[in-house]
Amino acid sequence: MPDLARVKAALTSQVIETPSWGYGNSGTRFKVFAQQGVPRDPYEKLDDAAQVHAATGVAPVVSLHIPWDRVEDYGALAGHAAERGIRLGAVNSNVFQDDDYKLGSVTHPDPRVRRKALDHLLECVDIMDATGSRDLKLWFADGTNYPGQDDINARQDRLAEALGAVYARLGADQRMLLEYKLFEPAFYTTDVPDWGTAYAHCLKLGPRAQVVVDTGHHAPGVNIEFIVAFLLREGKLGGFDFNSRFYADDDLMAGAADPFQLFRILHEVAKNGGFAPETGVAFLLDQCHNIEAKIPAVIRSVMNVQEATAKALLVDLDALRAAQGSGDVLAANAVLMDAYNTDVRPLLAEVRQEQGLNPDPVAAYRATGWQERIVAERVGGTQAGWGA
Repeated sequence: MPDLARVKAALTSQVIETPSWGYGNSGTRFKVFAQQGVPRDPYEKLDDAAQVHAATGVAPVVSLHIPWDRVEDYGALAGHAAERGIRLGAVNSNVFQDDDYKLGSVTHPDPRVRRKALDHLLECVDIMDATGSRDLKLWFADGTNYPGQDDINARQDRLAEALGAVYARLGADQRMLLEYKLFEPAFYTTDVPDWGTAYAHCLKLGPRAQVVVDTGHHAPGVNIEFIVAFLLREGKLGGFDFNSRFYADDDLMAGAADPFQLFRILHEVAKNGGFAPETGVAFLLDQCHNIEAKIPAVIRSVMNVQEATAKALLVDLDALRAAQGSGDVLAANAVLMDAYNTDVRPLLAEVRQEQGLNPDPVAAYRATGWQERIVAERVGGTQAGWGA
């Protein structure tokens, strides 16, 4: 049986990074829905993120997205985060919201556009230097819509050239995390469509280039836990973008669509040592809360990841390996199902109480009155959001 003290220690030390954009307005490609009390600048986003960490105790890091979170003084922004008891995490680039990028960014056929995109990526590394961030997260919307539109291999050459330039600019303690996505907005070919493409580029770049697994970026039926296990085995899993999808990259709350899948993924992480700090695996949320209240949704997402983690840590690995070794298919599956079917909410409540936290993070947040305060005080100005 798993050592309960070890399980509790792992849950206490867990770090789940929340996204700055999760606190702003968002929506579908058709409409962004505004909400009262939404932050108007990156400083107010950090104020909200601090509420999530205060309620959960495991969300002390916030990802930035540039230019959505662009400020004049990034050192001051990092200082603001520190004053709130949190810190700045991954810097996410944006080379998909500019008219120049209609035919691609770093893979665009025009060298002028490629240079513009590369300059932005290098700017993001400058921001990392100013904020003390470890990770640069890259996602490219680059691709083509029609056969013959551009040369597939030439675009891979352009991608490799840009990645190489960015990799060379990284500091000794900084990493490049390359994200992939099956499709959208490109409909015929996508330049980084799958984990194999991302892995191949990262392998050539070096040890500080690693792959990000976004749980919403796969075709139906793809076994994401296999990808996770393989990348961990190769030392190339840089992190996750957790969200849920019912169809394709819905960016819903982690664990909302398929909590069993989230458990299976985290089982592979736990079994293969992915929670150990030395692996450097980043556990990030990448979500947009279109119709639900922002802060409670982020809290609920953090709790969903915690619950899946707790179940994964409760898997009896000795019993599992014994069943696997003897070829007992049903017994092996039963070991996993026993852990998954365990109600871990009392365990997590106990862990939170031992940390001096309210056992119910959502109730803890509601009791602060923060939601009512921001609705009353954040009046006027322009709300943060990615527009549509």
